[in-house]
Amino acid sequence: MRHVDSFEIQPPTPPSHNGVPRSAWARARRRVSRWHRPYTAVLLLLDFGAAALASLLAIQIFDQAASGFYGVEEDPTWFHTIAFVLLPLTWVIILWGNGAYDRRYLGLGPDEFKRVIRGGVATAATVSFVAFATVTQLSRWTVGFALLGALVLVLFGRITARFVLHRIRGRAGHAGHRMVLVGTLPECLEVYIAVTRNPSAGLVPVAIHITDGYAAARGIETPVPVYAGRDVLALVREVGGDTIAVCGSASAEPGELRRLAWQLEGSGVDLVVAPQLTDIAGPRVHIRPIEGLPLLHVEEPTLSGPALLAKNLMDRVAAGLGLLMLVPVFLAVGLAIRLSDPGPVFFRQPRVGHEGRTFQVWKFRTMYVNAEERLAGLVDQNETDGMLFKMKQDPRVFPVGRFLRASSLDELPQLINVLWGEMSLVGPRPLPADDGDFLGDVRRRLLVRPGMTGLWQVSGRSDLSWDEAVRLDLYYVDNWSLAYDLSILWRTVGVVLARKGAY
Repeated sequence: MRHVDSFEIQPPTPPSHNGVPRSAWARARRRVSRWHRPYTAVLLLLDFGAAALASLLAIQIFDQAASGFYGVEEDPTWFHTIAFVLLPLTWVIILWGNGAYDRRYLGLGPDEFKRVIRGGVATAATVSFVAFATVTQLSRWTVGFALLGALVLVLFGRITARFVLHRIRGRAGHAGHRMVLVGTLPECLEVYIAVTRNPSAGLVPVAIHITDGYAAARGIETPVPVYAGRDVLALVREVGGDTIAVCGSASAEPGELRRLAWQLEGSGVDLVVAPQLTDIAGPRVHIRPIEGLPLLHVEEPTLSGPALLAKNLMDRVAAGLGLLMLVPVFLAVGLAIRLSDPGPVFFRQPRVGHEGRTFQVWKFRTMYVNAEERLAGLVDQNETDGMLFKMKQDPRVFPVGRFLRASSLDELPQLINVLWGEMSLVGPRPLPADDGDFLGDVRRRLLVRPGMTGLWQVSGRSDLSWDEAVRLDLYYVDNWSLAYDLSILWRTVGVVLARKGAY
């Protein structure tokens, strides 16, 4: 943290030109964000190799059908050129045309994968059109396997590359965008907190340029240096930045944001705008330009309709199948509990569910039978805040119960609650019903059914503060979708295996 006492104030320097680059080919190279070019080169090689490997596998699997493929018997050289050079090259060109190598979509979010899938559809359409136009006899099985296999391999390569990129960003702090935040100090600090929650996003604030005068920040501790009265572009170059983030009302003065965009043209510096719309996912935000004014239209959360019906159906089917397949696990866990501490195998507790209705949650018992009586003597050792009691070394938990908690096996009986419609596979965790009324923003959690896992669980579990847990639950309520549920389920597997934050 830095203590703000003084600022270097200089008159702003006017741009050296009217903001319009003289040539589309004469743009300045990015000064700091050098990770993009080698990363793109790696993706090009991976995509080309994935398409070539898919062609090889298709030919090997459908060897008989490929005998007449592209006239391989008459001209094997031309056949192999098409299969291992031209077709992979077509993949790369179409992916490039669909923006799959654009640095704005690499490393974070689903847009990169959407563009890869769109490129796969375009490649299939291109191959079909060329085959039709040239009256080429193709093996449908071979071509279909080559195209579908290439798509799967390209996606796998992208996922692997993104995993490596996230590890580099998380551990070494490299391969990111160095940002200068512009706005009032509270707005800039809010954006700072938001972009630094996830190091894998690669957004690294390096300086703050406040627009409401240095007196507003005097004596306040800040995580990065604060400047005022400086030319923003000169400041970016001085601190080694490559991105300017305009925060909140910094763009309130008419024409100021447009003039800043003009000044940055051809400089190699990116410009992003962070409006005061926090914790709202992209699919709910749409831009509606009216007479040159870009209005942000925010849609209401989708808490009903076909998507919710599909979610309910998926929950019931998955819970029913899960209970059938996990019968041996239930028997083994039940025997271990009875041998560890005489008493019931299951623990049932009233929890608050959808729309405030109370239900009995099912769990494997992990504590001694007198745990409730011993709680009063441990309240002062609570290691978390909010409405929950948590201790990393809770003496009420017996050894087998500690293993069940660490591996999350104690949560499996909640599949019964899911089957009965009291819970969902994904949603906010159900909280005890005897902790009083849900006041303020916390009540919004009750708009959806509680879940066995949720955004809270895959983002840190018991290591998070109560306020952060509530924020994540409210974000899920406001932005849920079937795709988001599947993503959380996939992330849950890694969290459970890592046993992070479970105690």
